[in-house]
Amino acid sequence: MQTTFSTTFILRTAKTRDGLTPVYCRITVDGNRSEFSIKRSVTEKSWDAGKVKGNGEDAKSLNSYLKQVEAKIFEHYRELLADDKLVTADALKNAYLGIKPDQYTLVNLIEYHNTHLKDTIEWGTMKNYMTTQRYVKEFLKSRVKTSDILLAHLSYKFLADFEHYLRSYTPLDHHTSMGNNTVMKHIERLRKMINIAIKNEWLERDPFAKFQAKFIRNDREFLSQDDLERIEQKEFKVLRLQWAKDLFIFSCYTGLAYCDLMRLTPQNLSLGIDGDYWIMTSRKKTNQPVRVPLLPKARELVEKYKNHPRALATGTMFPNLSNQKVNAYLKEIADFCAIDKNLTFHLARHTFATTITLTNGVPIETVSKMLGHTSIRTTQIYAKVIESKVSQDMNSLRTVLEKKSSDKIRKLAEGK
Repeated sequence: MQTTFSTTFILRTAKTRDGLTPVYCRITVDGNRSEFSIKRSVTEKSWDAGKVKGNGEDAKSLNSYLKQVEAKIFEHYRELLADDKLVTADALKNAYLGIKPDQYTLVNLIEYHNTHLKDTIEWGTMKNYMTTQRYVKEFLKSRVKTSDILLAHLSYKFLADFEHYLRSYTPLDHHTSMGNNTVMKHIERLRKMINIAIKNEWLERDPFAKFQAKFIRNDREFLSQDDLERIEQKEFKVLRLQWAKDLFIFSCYTGLAYCDLMRLTPQNLSLGIDGDYWIMTSRKKTNQPVRVPLLPKARELVEKYKNHPRALATGTMFPNLSNQKVNAYLKEIADFCAIDKNLTFHLARHTFATTITLTNGVPIETVSKMLGHTSIRTTQIYAKVIESKVSQDMNSLRTVLEKKSSDKIRKLAEGK
């Protein structure tokens, strides 16, 4: 990486004592400065443009010392470049003063995370980390005025400034700023990477110790029964749209996430304890076991694709389509079916949890098990948004209470 580098000497007039002013060395790298005292003082009138005026022995001695300091700093600059280490004004100052700084930097940490964990993180999740990486680099460049920062220099203020930067950031391709939860997701990813640095003992102090991420809990969007039926009844002559629709509907009736559905093979279909077919697999995200009885709609789709050439070629239950393509096709399907919702594949999982199961009286503990949630609290997010189920349950309660009241009146009447 190309850097601009310079060394100058200045007087600290605010620290003048008894007519003598201390001389400071100022190192500048890429516009960022770092200063330190060289433990020498001069009179202001003897100083001129970074050196001492005159030909006296004192002037020659001090000017010679300034050249030695400058030469040593330049030597450290060349060493950092030769060792492929980060060149900053602070790094050069520390090298000259004999302070051994921690060479782990924020950009190095993010690159380490994205390189070493790329095989254990889903591509969609990794893309999100790469987006966070881009915002961190842009923040460093535009607000901190540097290309990188040492981990040891991270602070609460750095995080607060980064949060403010994200909230005020306006993308060039549209005019909508990030929502609160989007900002918090970037902060959360940065926090996970910082935790890796702490576990690896690259960082002693946690800059997140006093920082609190504040998410706003939003209702999960899902398809109503009417929305779902409109998609089910729509047949597409365009093959790619029909594939996307069938995969989506299968997920609506099984609750499987995209990556888990694409991994299904005929071996994942087994007879359950009730004698009917079940999907038996595990979530790739959490490795939690998933056991879902195959409802009739899902069973029809299994039969439809069991001899499909593309599915047979890959050994999977369904022909594979990329998540990006499926979501693009679902946008077209939403237009054809007049559905005014952001139709994504993950919406099918929400629909299974709400319209298919909870709304129809399936206990939340059972739904949580089928979704492969590690905590029932995650499933409760879905339960909060089903007003129709609340209304249905309260109507049932109202009927019970009215019956009890009428029975009580009848018994009193019979007693008379």
